[in-house]
Amino acid sequence: MAHTPEPVSRRLADPVEGQVGQALQNVNHDMVSELLSGVRLRGLDYRRIEISAPFGLRFGEGQCTTRAWFHFIGQGTVYLRTKTGAEYKLGCGDAVLMPCAGVHQLYSAEGVAIRDVDAFQASRLCEVATEIRACDDDVCRTGDRLIFSCAMEFDLGWLHPLEHLKPEVMLIETVPDHDPQIPAILDVMTEELKARRSGYGVILTRLADVVAAAILRRWVETGVDVCGWVEAIRDPKLGRVLAALHDDPGRQWSVADMASEMGVSRSVFAERFAAMTQSTPQQYLTNLRMRIASQWIGRDNLTLDDVADRLGYGSVAAFSRAFKRTTGQSPGAVRRTGQGAL
Repeated sequence: MAHTPEPVSRRLADPVEGQVGQALQNVNHDMVSELLSGVRLRGLDYRRIEISAPFGLRFGEGQCTTRAWFHFIGQGTVYLRTKTGAEYKLGCGDAVLMPCAGVHQLYSAEGVAIRDVDAFQASRLCEVATEIRACDDDVCRTGDRLIFSCAMEFDLGWLHPLEHLKPEVMLIETVPDHDPQIPAILDVMTEELKARRSGYGVILTRLADVVAAAILRRWVETGVDVCGWVEAIRDPKLGRVLAALHDDPGRQWSVADMASEMGVSRSVFAERFAAMTQSTPQQYLTNLRMRIASQWIGRDNLTLDDVADRLGYGSVAAFSRAFKRTTGQSPGAVRRTGQGAL
């Protein structure tokens, strides 16, 4: 039976209050910003789908299993069946982001024939968007389903602490409570899907990107569970250490320095840090430095001298050895691809 899961925000403890709560919120904001800055979420193939019931659409066949999918329902009721068999009922205005979607289905009712979405004839709306119209002439158009879907590149990075916590489905339902502008964007998407005004394809692709990013941000802010790295950034003391590391990764940090930031002994700090992040403090710092270095080299085109100096390495050779050992690639290989090693 299709279901809508309990909103993530209701499963988590209420935010702490007072001065500690405010400090924690500030740390959370900084860490979430840091987290999102390294995420790649980019639409690759957008589709406007107008279709009459009964129908069943299969997505993701023959595609990369790690590719994400975004679906928005602009009219009617649609059911989603995930690769694991979980089912969700989606109505007008609902949006869903599936981080590792795999093969999944959107359909009008149980028992309908399923057809691959790529088997439908599509017309070009813009450079990255197409339109599928499979409407029964004998059915009133108000009974059709309007769907806007896209495959997305979604990469949290090879060292990302939340990589293995990604849920199968992220729903829009809790986002409007925290992003008041989102309902207006969803309303605009609905109207653009229906009205089909000139240039609507381009507008829908941009709005879909914004909504998908908002869903992702809400998940990062709340986490799927109070554990691991999510719990670490919520801990006022340990979160302060993480914020300091991210704020000044080039400092010659020792475990004693980090423990001092937290206000505990070295042994207590090291034990708590490892329990929450599943890495030692120095491993975490090295991974953080290499992620930043990857972005500076591949995206910002900084020289290796600058990167090594900013991240606290005494020479380019020392930095290059650490980079290759941690990422599996040389700095030169990352520069040639023009992308970060993450």
